[in-house]
Amino acid sequence: MNARRIVFATDFSPSSDAALATAVSLARESNATLVLVHVQEPPMAFGGGEAYIGPTETENELSEMLGRMVADDAGVNVDRRIVVGEPAHEIVRLAEENGADLIVIGSHGRTGVTRLLMGSVAEAVVRRAKCSVLTVKQPEEAAVAKK
Repeated sequence: MNARRIVFATDFSPSSDAALATAVSLARESNATLVLVHVQEPPMAFGGGEAYIGPTETENELSEMLGRMVADDAGVNVDRRIVVGEPAHEIVRLAEENGADLIVIGSHGRTGVTRLLMGSVAEAVVRRAKCSVLTVKQPEEAAVAKK
């Protein structure tokens, strides 16, 4: 693959960690810029006036987490972004705005009722993206080991 820009979306989960090595390797091999992106979901209000705030990391903490993901001397040009919004929409928007040739995203591999209730960001990105999307599923033995 001869990509110029690769978007790697992370939620800092083990599934994202598993996909990171693939994204870095592809970027290095094709001398592409790797755009690391984390999408922070905005607070949600519920009918009774309660609000779901979501993760409590500050933007500085998230920036530090993104900064630790790929060393600056890894032989890959890295651009780091934090955006707020609905994850699948923002990942696809960022890929389009940056002329990405590829999106790499980890997949939790949920099935059945869990997938129905929680949805799948990876699946939504695959359906909406205009460029190629590579989903990387965390190896099963790694998922079991981290429990």
